[in-house]
Amino acid sequence: MKIDPNSPADLSAQIAKAIRDAIVSGELIVDARLPSEAELAEQFDVSRPTVREALKRLAAQSLIRTQRGASGGAFVNRLSFQDAYPQQITTSTLLLSMNAVSFETACEARYALERACAPLSARRRTPDHLATMRAEIHRQGQPGLSDESFCDSDVAFHRALVDGAGNPVLSYQLAGAVEAMQPLMNMITFTARSRAEIIALHTRIADALDARDAAVCDATLQALAAYTQELAETVFREREAGKT
Repeated sequence: MKIDPNSPADLSAQIAKAIRDAIVSGELIVDARLPSEAELAEQFDVSRPTVREALKRLAAQSLIRTQRGASGGAFVNRLSFQDAYPQQITTSTLLLSMNAVSFETACEARYALERACAPLSARRRTPDHLATMRAEIHRQGQPGLSDESFCDSDVAFHRALVDGAGNPVLSYQLAGAVEAMQPLMNMITFTARSRAEIIALHTRIADALDARDAAVCDATLQALAAYTQELAETVFREREAGKT
């Protein structure tokens, strides 16, 4: 593991990258103990505070864990897909907000990705996935449910659909699509949407997955995408009219 002391990049960031690359390449395996701070400082020819900052960066990414005691130290962590969800969601949210992605583009991407899960979910969904979807549909129909709670339920419903595909890689990739894009889209459309219409579409999706009918599930997701886009267009027209 090496760094370039003449590089303008932060030294702690370079050390963190060097260790991360060693983990990715298999040079450092899961549960392997990293050299001590003093050993790393000597290896990279930096101060111990610089090494400590690099280790903090790696811990923040759940790539290492620290243990106290005589047999303690820093160890390579086994990163799970679930551990990586928050980072994926945060990154997706930042990308959408910082790059002014249009609603149409976000909606297109979000439903194209989810529709890819429909055939798999129709084959692999479990009773627990269906129970979650039915519970969220019931929750969405409760009188007095706040817009924020309805949005949370909406996300949970689609999360169950995606997880029903039984593919952790897809679940990870779609964490950003569902849990970042969906709330942002709801923020725009909540004033125009009909909860009854959304509940009806959600019910059709759950019924299709219950019957293992991928075609109906896909067609209903297309209808939901079209309805969402229609809502956004209505909101944008009303905003423009309010400016004139």
